[in-house]
Amino acid sequence: MFRYVRPRNLDEAVAALAAGGDGASLLAGGTDLLVSMRQGLVTPQTLIGIRGLVELNGIDLDGTDTLRIGAGVILTDLAEHPLVVKRYPALAQATRSVGSRHVRNMATLGGNLRLPTRCWYTNQSENWRASRAPCWKTEGDLCHVIKTSTTCRAINSSDTAPALLVLDARLQTVSVRGKREVPLANFYNDDGVNHTTLASDEIITAVLVPAARVRTLFTKATARTGLDYGYGTLAAAVTGSNKAIRSARLVAGSVGSWPVLLERAGQIVVERGLNEAAIADAAAAAREDLGEVANLFSPPGYKKRLVRGLVLQVLEQLRRQKVPVD
Repeated sequence: MFRYVRPRNLDEAVAALAAGGDGASLLAGGTDLLVSMRQGLVTPQTLIGIRGLVELNGIDLDGTDTLRIGAGVILTDLAEHPLVVKRYPALAQATRSVGSRHVRNMATLGGNLRLPTRCWYTNQSENWRASRAPCWKTEGDLCHVIKTSTTCRAINSSDTAPALLVLDARLQTVSVRGKREVPLANFYNDDGVNHTTLASDEIITAVLVPAARVRTLFTKATARTGLDYGYGTLAAAVTGSNKAIRSARLVAGSVGSWPVLLERAGQIVVERGLNEAAIADAAAAAREDLGEVANLFSPPGYKKRLVRGLVLQVLEQLRRQKVPVD
């Protein structure tokens, strides 16, 4: 049994979360939390309903032309918002790739960014898990994905995270201790259990996306669109002309416990431009950038080949995009 609390505003939500301690969970869209509760993965003592809180809604520009997206914005609304579609097409693409239309009609941006990691062992029924030794995520001391790992290697499957990371987005959070702002690049940990830096008493309130003349793209490889998590995703953003790239950022998702920045691949594009030879070399370098690849229903070797193919595909499409006018 659990107690359900429906705060009237953000201040009440923050207070309820602090009072509930480790036994409290936030309920917004519930598309992941309710499934996890049925699987016995989480057993909250208090559910705090934050859906519809005014302070968590809205998509608008501030005085510096920065896009502010409320953490409680529904994914369908985000994917279809004119500002997002026009300025940040990769974010719109990534948002549309989350689940089915029914899921996006309920799920929120904040929920997708803090989506729990998952693996073939943990995300089974409680009875199924009981037939095997417990893992790092279930109070054990082993990883069923990579036997020699000393940490949990469950997969981060957030689709919006890679798209926002290449856009240099920041998060705003609040707790009883006050407000803070953190770069999204510093939000994730390479640990399937403690996979974010969000404190247990913190609520994500908004995502800030700085203005930029940037070409962006997102792609996702999955078995069944609208039903399955991705085998691999890739988001990319470049500034400058094809011959003189000023910056290039590529982030792969669904391949590890955090979204993986493909540093060497981006460096090659900056040094040599967007041309056929440089794109091929960047794709080859991406496999080295990945490091230890975790397995979620597909072999690690396949995932490395997949990411190489996604880099080739995305960079070639970016090369053909019109360069934004400064």
